Amino acid sequence: MTIRILLPPHLRLLAKIKGEVTVETEAATQRSVLDALEEQYPMLCGTIRDHFTKERRPFLRFFACEQDLSHESIDSPLPKPVAEGKEPLLVIGAVAGG
Repeated sequence: MTIRILLPPHLRLLAKIKGEVTVETEAATQRSVLDALEEQYPMLCGTIRDHFTKERRPFLRFFACEQDLSHESIDSPLPKPVAEGKEPLLVIGAVAGG
Protein backbone atom coordinates (compact mmCIF):
# COMPACT_ATOMS: atom_id res chain seq x y z
CA MET A 1 0.00 0.00 0.00
CA THR A 2 1.05 3.56 -0.62
CA ILE A 3 1.15 5.86 2.40
CA ARG A 4 1.42 9.65 2.10
CA ILE A 5 3.59 11.50 4.63
CA LEU A 6 3.98 15.23 5.21
CA LEU A 7 7.16 16.12 7.07
CA PRO A 8 8.04 19.39 8.83
CA PRO A 9 10.19 21.86 6.84
CA HIS A 10 13.48 21.07 8.63
CA LEU A 11 13.19 17.35 7.80
CA ARG A 12 12.15 18.03 4.21
CA LEU A 13 15.22 20.23 3.85
CA LEU A 14 17.49 17.54 5.32
CA ALA A 15 16.07 14.88 2.96
CA LYS A 16 15.91 17.29 -0.01
CA ILE A 17 12.16 16.73 -0.38
CA LYS A 18 9.62 19.19 -1.69
CA GLY A 19 6.08 18.66 -0.49
CA GLU A 20 4.63 15.29 0.37
CA VAL A 21 6.44 11.94 0.36
CA THR A 22 5.00 8.52 -0.39
CA VAL A 23 6.26 5.17 0.84
CA GLU A 24 5.27 1.63 -0.01
CA THR A 25 4.58 -0.65 2.94
CA GLU A 26 2.87 -3.96 3.68
CA ALA A 27 1.11 -2.71 6.83
CA ALA A 28 -0.35 0.66 7.77
CA THR A 29 1.25 1.12 11.18
CA GLN A 30 3.53 3.86 12.46
CA ARG A 31 6.40 1.37 12.71
CA SER A 32 6.09 0.07 9.13
CA VAL A 33 5.63 3.55 7.67
CA LEU A 34 8.60 5.01 9.56
CA ASP A 35 10.74 1.97 8.69
CA ALA A 36 9.91 2.49 5.00
CA LEU A 37 10.54 6.25 5.26
CA GLU A 38 13.97 5.73 6.87
CA GLU A 39 14.85 3.09 4.28
CA GLN A 40 13.92 5.43 1.43
CA TYR A 41 15.57 8.47 3.09
CA PRO A 42 18.44 7.14 5.27
CA MET A 43 19.46 10.67 6.25
CA LEU A 44 16.25 10.79 8.36
CA CYS A 45 17.36 7.88 10.57
CA GLY A 46 17.47 9.13 14.14
CA THR A 47 15.63 12.37 13.39
CA ILE A 48 12.08 11.12 13.90
CA ARG A 49 12.81 8.17 16.16
CA ASP A 50 15.67 7.37 18.50
CA HIS A 51 18.34 5.20 16.80
CA PHE A 52 18.21 2.48 19.45
CA THR A 53 14.80 2.53 21.15
CA LYS A 54 12.87 3.52 17.99
CA GLU A 55 10.70 5.78 20.18
CA ARG A 56 9.37 9.05 18.80
CA ARG A 57 11.61 12.06 19.40
CA PRO A 58 10.16 14.35 22.11
CA PHE A 59 9.53 17.39 19.92
CA LEU A 60 7.79 15.59 17.08
CA ARG A 61 4.13 14.62 16.97
CA PHE A 62 2.14 12.36 14.62
CA PHE A 63 -1.30 13.40 13.40
CA ALA A 64 -3.78 11.92 10.94
CA CYS A 65 -7.45 12.57 10.28
CA GLU A 66 -7.50 15.33 12.92
CA GLN A 67 -6.28 12.87 15.60
CA ASP A 68 -3.09 13.04 17.65
CA LEU A 69 -1.48 9.61 17.19
CA SER A 70 1.70 10.49 19.08
CA HIS A 71 0.89 8.35 22.12
CA GLU A 72 -0.67 5.45 20.22
CA SER A 73 1.21 2.16 20.08
CA ILE A 74 3.73 2.17 17.26
CA ASP A 75 2.10 -1.06 16.02
CA SER A 76 -1.50 0.21 16.10
CA PRO A 77 -3.16 0.44 12.69
CA LEU A 78 -3.24 3.92 11.18
CA PRO A 79 -6.69 5.36 10.38
CA LYS A 80 -8.34 3.86 7.30
CA PRO A 81 -8.10 7.06 5.17
CA VAL A 82 -4.31 7.05 5.72
CA ALA A 83 -4.04 3.36 4.81
CA GLU A 84 -6.06 4.04 1.65
CA GLY A 85 -3.85 6.99 0.66
CA LYS A 86 -6.70 9.50 0.97
CA GLU A 87 -5.14 11.37 3.90
CA PRO A 88 -1.46 11.90 4.82
CA LEU A 89 0.30 11.00 8.03
CA LEU A 90 1.51 14.34 9.39
CA VAL A 91 4.80 14.60 11.26
CA ILE A 92 4.65 17.91 13.09
CA GLY A 93 7.41 19.71 14.96
CA ALA A 94 6.12 20.54 18.44
CA VAL A 95 6.31 24.14 19.63
CA ALA A 96 7.70 24.76 23.10
CA GLY A 97 8.31 27.93 24.96
CA GLY A 98 7.42 29.81 28.01
